Amino acid sequence: MRRISRITVAGAATASLALALSACGSTSTSGSSDSKGDKGLAIAYDVGGKGDQSFNDAAYAGLEQAKKEFGYQTADVEPTEGETNADKEQRLASLAKQGYNPVIGVGYAYAAAVKGAAEKFPDTTFGIVDDATINTKNVADLVFNEEQASYLAGVAAAKTSKSKVVGFVGGVDIPLIHKFQAGFAQGVKETDPKVKVLSQYLTQTAEEGGFASPDKGKTAAEGQIEKKADVVYAAAGLSGQGVIEAAAANKVWAIGVDSDQYQQEALAKYKDSILTSAMKDVAKAVYNLAKSVEDGKPETGIVRGDLKTGEVSLSNSNPKFADDAELQAAIKTAKEKIISGEIKVKSS
Repeated sequence: MRRISRITVAGAATASLALALSACGSTSTSGSSDSKGDKGLAIAYDVGGKGDQSFNDAAYAGLEQAKKEFGYQTADVEPTEGETNADKEQRLASLAKQGYNPVIGVGYAYAAAVKGAAEKFPDTTFGIVDDATINTKNVADLVFNEEQASYLAGVAAAKTSKSKVVGFVGGVDIPLIHKFQAGFAQGVKETDPKVKVLSQYLTQTAEEGGFASPDKGKTAAEGQIEKKADVVYAAAGLSGQGVIEAAAANKVWAIGVDSDQYQQEALAKYKDSILTSAMKDVAKAVYNLAKSVEDGKPETGIVRGDLKTGEVSLSNSNPKFADDAELQAAIKTAKEKIISGEIKVKSS
């Protein structure tokens, strides 16, 4: 098996990338590993980078699965502070030029970069997570019905709350995160109209740190807890760790997002306060795109995951959540109604 350790670079030109690899001590085996075709999946992380215990780590899990199954060389590249769309495009283009295929931008912020790089490298398959705006023949738009899993999180919150107040913390005030808020609030209200939903966004733009500032998440959650919220749901990337920390400190429930945060090693000391997580299977989407390229039938266009496909869901890792028969029955009923179309979940 060819293998390469994680790449962490700021530059984007191939020569700069190679230099950074050397400086970071990253290694690559096999003298022929630079030839086209030897390299497989490469991902470029969103704000927060690897280690966010959420969105980016889910993408990395998909990369690791592909690497293990297909035995090829992979790369994962960190974002840099204050980078431009041109920087992102150079990063993706550099990976494509080196022979990686597919190349995936993790997050909607890569939209312009993926479009530009895909036009320059028409024989490479590109993917973008959480954006459906690119209509290019060699691009797969990997998107999800996050509002559906969030609706189930709302059911769980409403059924669990004793104070009749729950909270939502969004990382950045953008349409993508509005989907999480809308589904959650609808799930709460349709389960128990008496439950109040407190909502707060941490920043207006990602550049202000809404997805990468646990301290901001902690402060927002503490404010909601002071107002009697006893279940707080965060859709805030790395900032969500602060929400979970605040929930644990105040002995209330947190609901995680994207990954099964109850299982995350970095959050282990808080896991007894994580009721469930509204998951979207970014790992599966990333792996499936890699497999489609490996099979010679690359996915393109909009590739959507929802409750019906199983790519959005609630985690059952916490035994207190999984063993609550009444709660599980309510969630099952809601899930069935969403899949059948009886419940139409709002996305804004």
